[in-house]
Amino acid sequence: MAPRPQPPFVAHILELMEPLGPVVARSMFGGWGLSIDGMTFALIAGEELYLKTDDRNRPAFEALGLPPFAPFADQPDKKMNYHMPPAEALEDADSLLPWARGAFEAALRAPRKGRKK
Repeated sequence: MAPRPQPPFVAHILELMEPLGPVVARSMFGGWGLSIDGMTFALIAGEELYLKTDDRNRPAFEALGLPPFAPFADQPDKKMNYHMPPAEALEDADSLLPWARGAFEAALRAPRKGRKK
């Protein structure tokens, strides 16, 4: 089966994130996961970007009223530890990179899941 082609929005986000390093977009669950060295730090659902959050970087997102990722329409209270960045951050790399770096750092801090045997 051929890989799913990248939509223009995914290509745009990858271009903005180039200064972070080798960001890879992988098709997953109808959306896209963005990672560096296997560490997923961002999700794209449709035309929305969500960045990984934890107790250290989440307050900055919440202070601006930026919504978390709620993947299930029938379960709006089920939210994931990913938040939208400010809309203006999607316009240029200088605006997005601080948010994306914080998301990558949150991914690095996250506990590693052990492999199943």
